[in-house]
Amino acid sequence: MGVKNLWDVLEQCKKTLPLHHLHNKRVCIDLSCWIVQLQNVNKSHCPINNKLYLASLFHRLRALIALNCSLIFVTDGSIPAIKLCTYRRRLNLRPEAQDGANSHSQNLSSLKRNMGSEFSCMIKEAKLLGLALGIPCLDGIEEAEAQCALLNLESLCDGCFSSDSDTFLFGARTVYRDICLGEGGHVVCYEMDDIERQLGFGRNSLISLALLLGSDYTQGVRGLGLEAACQIVKSVGDNDILRKIASEGLSFTRKKKNSKKQGQVKCNDKETTLSCKVNMNGGIQNSQTDDQYLRVVEAYMSPKCHSADSDVVHRALVQRPFQHEQLQMLCSRFFEWPPEKTDEYILPKIAERDLRRFAYLRSTSSQLDVNIPMKEVPVKCPVSAIIKRRKVHGRECFEVLWEELYGIKSSVVPSDLVESACPEKIKEFDDKRVLEKKNQRKSRPTKSGKQCSLTEIDQKLQHLLLDIELGSESSPMASREVISDQMPTATEVNFMNRDPPIILDSYCRATMLCQETDITAPKHEVIDLLSPSPQVQSRVVSRCTQMNDQHITIIDLSESETERSPEHVRKARELRLFLASIRDDFN
Repeated sequence: MGVKNLWDVLEQCKKTLPLHHLHNKRVCIDLSCWIVQLQNVNKSHCPINNKLYLASLFHRLRALIALNCSLIFVTDGSIPAIKLCTYRRRLNLRPEAQDGANSHSQNLSSLKRNMGSEFSCMIKEAKLLGLALGIPCLDGIEEAEAQCALLNLESLCDGCFSSDSDTFLFGARTVYRDICLGEGGHVVCYEMDDIERQLGFGRNSLISLALLLGSDYTQGVRGLGLEAACQIVKSVGDNDILRKIASEGLSFTRKKKNSKKQGQVKCNDKETTLSCKVNMNGGIQNSQTDDQYLRVVEAYMSPKCHSADSDVVHRALVQRPFQHEQLQMLCSRFFEWPPEKTDEYILPKIAERDLRRFAYLRSTSSQLDVNIPMKEVPVKCPVSAIIKRRKVHGRECFEVLWEELYGIKSSVVPSDLVESACPEKIKEFDDKRVLEKKNQRKSRPTKSGKQCSLTEIDQKLQHLLLDIELGSESSPMASREVISDQMPTATEVNFMNRDPPIILDSYCRATMLCQETDITAPKHEVIDLLSPSPQVQSRVVSRCTQMNDQHITIIDLSESETERSPEHVRKARELRLFLASIRDDFN
């Protein structure tokens, strides 16, 4: 539980952060709190024997592993002597047994937990699963949340996962109360800096609220409401509140209205007798509670924990290796999963974690103005190559090919991660795509199935020009129709125009016809077919008269325009297509 209603007090300091906030952080986990959370969520769906709570824990862990979040399990040790009354009350012991424990709890030592209980067995299974995933475990001396808080206070971790609100009373600075996975995954975070700035409550004030409201170590003041307790603590101030309690007990909380009644408080129109009163020397004047309040303060300020420089803590901070075969065996035992299913769940996350570690190494080096080429980095980049771009839930990603890593070949990772870890791989991928597209354009086959020589091209062009006039069926592109006998006397094509018009003129027949009639043919026109707009380099035309009652056709490049017939428009279009195919052959 922690401190009664303290989460309500801290509600306005709650922050919901994306799960990505935890990447590259080291976090302690109060394992008992997580098991209780998962057990409560899943016990209505299936019995404990189905291990659904353990499967939920596995999915939490693999999501955090993918973010390169270094995790440390922290478990409870013995039950503190000051907590025995609360512990027995939770076990529903008889009232007289509680009273006996209440009156003699100060003379008792801590109580070892029953390691054979069902809950203790669940903790053992969770620790085995964590060790197979490379997560170390630190067994606390007493309270797990106190040990987490000490590590956070000593800057040995970046935060604590715990649902116990008294984690702040032990000195924690950042507490993650809850975590949500899936799309839009997030964590619920509380930070001591926000509590001090927004509420004005420091660690001393929170301990005072525990004395007034009640906690695992004290029952608090009966009848004292939440708002009244907060006002009392604020009125005294964080620096003086514990000193005032040490000198006066809780008697300063009395209302002046009932000042004649020593040791009484009026809150919410109810008069309740305070349980004790402390004199100026700090001694307790109530034989029933003795120095209960001072012991509560001492329990929060100096809990029994492994010190930050102890060997136990140092061992817990050492990174553990991932035990692949051990994990497969445990998942088969707990969840009846085949090895393939276990690998499908965990191996992509392990690969993503390794890539984040590589990215963190390079970014740290860059911050130190040490820019090392990727090939010279001491650690090999886990990405072998990029296969293709992907989009997952609207997020840009890459499907990457991994180096040899536990047998995994490829998986999908965020594009920003690849860009921060190995931008050289992205450049290689983009250059490769550009080269492939260029090669595809070069290797594209021509319409005739082979490259044409210049002589063949010249012959095709001459045949096409004659077919425009004569309607010959020998043209490869105009053989479907025969031009009418009533053909205009001459044809002029403007090659400088994208849609060359065809107009009439009266000149002489082209080369082939002149050869048939033994007439000297004009010199061939030289056309630059490699140019996007072919131009005639030279032209020699000899005017001829009618011979054999036939007219002779030539190409004239003058820009005079007349009306075009549909037939000539069609022929001109075919000529344009043919010239375009010639340019493609050369390109």
